[in-house]
Amino acid sequence: MIRAYKFLMRPTVGQAIALGEMLRDHCSLYNGALQERRDAYRHVSKTSVTYGMQSAQLKEIRAFDPERQGRWSFSSQQATLRRLDKAFQAFFRRIKAGDTPGCPRFRGVNWFDTVDFPRDGDGCRWDSTPHDRVTRVRFQGVGHVKVNQHRAVAGKIKTVSVKREGRKWFVVLTAERERSEPLPMTGSAVGIDLGIASFLTTSSGEHIANPRYARKAAERLEAAQRALSRFPRRKAKDRSRNHQRAVEKVSALHGKVRRQRLDHAHKTALGLVREHDFIAHEGLKIRNMSKAPAAKPDPGRPGGFLPNGALSKAGLNRSIADAGWGVFLAILNAKAESAGREVMAVDPRDTSRRCPECGYTAKENRPAQEKFHCQACGHTAHADTVGALNVLRAGLVRRDANQA
Repeated sequence: MIRAYKFLMRPTVGQAIALGEMLRDHCSLYNGALQERRDAYRHVSKTSVTYGMQSAQLKEIRAFDPERQGRWSFSSQQATLRRLDKAFQAFFRRIKAGDTPGCPRFRGVNWFDTVDFPRDGDGCRWDSTPHDRVTRVRFQGVGHVKVNQHRAVAGKIKTVSVKREGRKWFVVLTAERERSEPLPMTGSAVGIDLGIASFLTTSSGEHIANPRYARKAAERLEAAQRALSRFPRRKAKDRSRNHQRAVEKVSALHGKVRRQRLDHAHKTALGLVREHDFIAHEGLKIRNMSKAPAAKPDPGRPGGFLPNGALSKAGLNRSIADAGWGVFLAILNAKAESAGREVMAVDPRDTSRRCPECGYTAKENRPAQEKFHCQACGHTAHADTVGALNVLRAGLVRRDANQA
């Protein structure tokens, strides 16, 4: 099993400057490689530049610029070029699939926050001072940086990454370890229905409230963003101290909301994994659900448009993003894998319109957001509970079919 660990680093002032310079130089390498690919394709010959061709140039680049590119790990620079290559591979894959392609773009210094080291011991070393009580990680060109290691790392370290979040620095490790012992069997299966009014409803009728962290922080975020909007847009190096403080205030508020959302997702997923052997959920297409509605041209007024409900849809999209369904499902799958539990996604269509008693399916069965009333047999229940029951039944059927 591969597991990730994230620890807060506590660099000195000099080390923080060196870490910032490392991000800056890797960002410059990324943008330079992207520019080379664009120029080669725009040439009459339509030349395609590959990762192998750009990686072979690193030796000359490091020799030409020893004070910047030559300071850092060769392997980490290869990882940065490989990151660009993966972006182009995804770009061409989306073109072939007919999706919105999204060509790789240049990265600003403030938007390039991660440097990867493909192997522990090659340009970096985790626990570089084992004789010391304080855990440290060593990076080439930076030195031994203190780490706030709040839990033990199990397994063999595979990769090491440096990540910047605002003014904080983190080290992210991936470790390979043996599969852990599964939790004791409980004999319980559950279906869950994700929503906005309630974050989660189980097939047993339990409702977990939606904390709405972004909505609670909306007033403070609005005030902070209003203060930030008074400053003209400038590069980070040209900002005044007050401008930088305003930027950091907005970033800190968003970071707090993100951490609260992650904490809620971890605790909710852990409770489900401990109590149930089998968990079924809706296979939601979250990206499609949060798309803006298409514009409706007005045939009677050239250049005009008819109302398309964009304002109300924008509010729904904010609520979907605030709930964090995608993050929760990813965490649920990871915890279930570690605990030996089974998680299965099922088709969400008509799950809240199908009667669990007689099976009758109709739009009229759900007259209100929270109310379910079957038009055939008269069964009444909470609509989210009905959806969770149908999700559980569909999941059990699919599980039995896969086992057969």
